[in-house]
Amino acid sequence: MRRILLAGVILVALVGVFVVRLVDIQVVRAAELSAEAEGRRSTNVKVYGSRGDIVDANGIVLADTVMRYDIALSPKNASAGPIIREEPDPADPDTTTRVKVPLEQSAAELGAVVGLTGEQVQAIITDALAGDPDSDFAFVAKLVDTETYEQVKALDIPWVVPWEHPSRRYPNGAVAGNLLGFVDPDGNAVAGLEYAEDECLAGEDGELSYLHSLQDWVQIPGTQVIHKQAHDGGTLKLTIDSDLQWMVQRIAEAQVQAVGADWATVTVMEAKTGRLLAVADVPTVDPNDPSSTAEDDRGSRSFTAPFEPGSTFKALTAASVIDAGKADPLSQIVAPYRYKPANGADVNDSSFHEDEQLTLTGVLIESSNTGMSKFGELMTDRERYDDMQKFGLGQETEVGFPAEASGDLHGDPDEWDNQTKYATMFGQGLTTTAVQIASAYQTIANGGVRMPVRLVDGCGDDPQAEPAGSRVVSEQAADQTSQMLERVYLEGWLADKWEIPGYRVAAKTGTAQVPDGNGHYLHGYLVSVSGFAPADDPQFVVSVSIMNPVKMNSSAASAPVFQQVMSQVLKKYRTVPSGAPAPELPATW
Repeated sequence: MRRILLAGVILVALVGVFVVRLVDIQVVRAAELSAEAEGRRSTNVKVYGSRGDIVDANGIVLADTVMRYDIALSPKNASAGPIIREEPDPADPDTTTRVKVPLEQSAAELGAVVGLTGEQVQAIITDALAGDPDSDFAFVAKLVDTETYEQVKALDIPWVVPWEHPSRRYPNGAVAGNLLGFVDPDGNAVAGLEYAEDECLAGEDGELSYLHSLQDWVQIPGTQVIHKQAHDGGTLKLTIDSDLQWMVQRIAEAQVQAVGADWATVTVMEAKTGRLLAVADVPTVDPNDPSSTAEDDRGSRSFTAPFEPGSTFKALTAASVIDAGKADPLSQIVAPYRYKPANGADVNDSSFHEDEQLTLTGVLIESSNTGMSKFGELMTDRERYDDMQKFGLGQETEVGFPAEASGDLHGDPDEWDNQTKYATMFGQGLTTTAVQIASAYQTIANGGVRMPVRLVDGCGDDPQAEPAGSRVVSEQAADQTSQMLERVYLEGWLADKWEIPGYRVAAKTGTAQVPDGNGHYLHGYLVSVSGFAPADDPQFVVSVSIMNPVKMNSSAASAPVFQQVMSQVLKKYRTVPSGAPAPELPATW
């Protein structure tokens, strides 16, 4: 009886232990244990929001996002033992048999697809387990294409999982590459418009989770939970015409090679709107492979490389002098080879000549530094400086391009030395960018009204509002300056190099030095041409800059580019030819 009683007590005690344990598991610690179990089987996955497209003015895609794949594996499951695979039975091809595939074989098969050896794949597994014996995730390859992804899936290795990963693509290669910029391998914007307009383009990543089996990592149906919804980026619409951009880059590149130049920029702008239709930089960069281009050549020098504009700047001084009521195209001066104003400055022309009796028109045609100095000194330094700022100089353009240079007007005019007071009249002693000069010529072409420079038309469904222009000089001053620039085109020393039959053209050349940023000048000269057409109803501005053309170190190197580009632009947009000829303006008296 005592034994029965003792056995009953023990039985009751054991039942009590089991009940307590059961209550602990199913009631007291139920949530904790459930979460732990789910954690072992749960996988959190980033859901990528695609980066928005970049398109040109006509909707042609210049940058988009394509699906690539990251190949990952579970080290602990890979090391758990051979996988079982169904393969045709050698004895009966109509049936299958289950075979064991060792890790060495699986690793070799996977490596062959992603470009690794089997030993390298095994090393990834071994290294991950050395750091964490329960390691459940390690990358084997990143950003593989769809073909590789399909080959990996076909291997049917249960511990290998491919993840979707959007990747940037530039379907037109180097077309506008220096403007577009690029992203790093992780999709982060690092240059150009990709960086400047990241707020528009960037997608927002989401997150989801699901449960998977412990042994083969297979997702359990119906367990997916979205924790954060992914959102795609917006479409960035540019003002650039990609067909024109391609042509302009091609023309510029051919001339850089022909004259042995270091680099070139060509800007095409709408005269009435300030919209940039093409901004070509040579050398160019292919954003699909930016590392193949030297780092200094990956940006857009049109925005980032300041230079002394030289004689193209004389048109701005002439416009200011006329606007101030101090002269007109027929005003007369005597232009010596060397001019020494009363303040002690010393100005000379590029080559010796006897005293010339020139009108303001003649000063532009002959590109006389001394003649322009005599007209420029009719205004105060402050008046000219204020006009320079109104033309958009000394400040970044409205584009806000990454690393854009503001140019330098040599500080405040009260700080100018005596030589600078005169040098700034004919484009020396100050710096501008190619886009700034194009904008200044747009102002003259547009009747004296400067329009904000535009490279972006809008983001997504939100187009940019049409900006208002600002008057810089009077319409009369702009028109008279335009007529003088027509005489430069017709009578200047490059008249036979840049002729465009059927159209009136206004243009000016320049030869200038480029500062190195350390108080000195770079080797060689920058030669340029800026102008617009048709001069009787301006539609397009073209500005060309070529750095250090060793085989033709003068504006003659840039004139053919101006002629070819302007001809293409007028043809492409079916611009109506000019009617009456340019007004006759005497150059001498």
